[in-house]
Amino acid sequence: MAKIDLPLKDAFRRARTRIESYGVRVYIGDVQDPNTGIFDGSEIGVDYANDLEMSLFVMVHLFGHTVQWNTVPAYRTIDTRVKPGAAPEIIDEARVYEQNASRYGLQLLHEAGITDRDHWISDWWASDWKYLSTYYATGKLPAWNDCRSSGHGLIEPLAIPPFVPHRFYTRYAF
Repeated sequence: MAKIDLPLKDAFRRARTRIESYGVRVYIGDVQDPNTGIFDGSEIGVDYANDLEMSLFVMVHLFGHTVQWNTVPAYRTIDTRVKPGAAPEIIDEARVYEQNASRYGLQLLHEAGITDRDHWISDWWASDWKYLSTYYATGKLPAWNDCRSSGHGLIEPLAIPPFVPHRFYTRYAF
């Protein structure tokens, strides 16, 4: 049996509790392969097959997207604009969208009293962007392990604006 990283498990529990304090439901379940999570503006699903570290990132990152969808209507349709071969300004819009989702996730971690994961989420954000930008450049999803990297610069927390969760439509997360 694999050893459980108790501090990581505690961070997951505390982050989930904090997300739910915003009125956003979080559940663990079966998410359509090859996706790692799902969200719709009012709830976040994390695939049960993810390891704990991936689960924590997916949950807090999708919380960031949930904040964005409830505060910036244009972000609900970003997937219709950003595709392989999209114009550089659209790819940059996607980069900002993705980075800010992780910045909201970092703020959420801080609100949950988790202050020792700033480098961790910064590296996960950079790895996530490498994954997505490779897809946008090639039209093919790379292997996640080929995109994992560390030692990136720190992202800064982004204050979470007031919002009321609303259900829009389902969006899967890679």
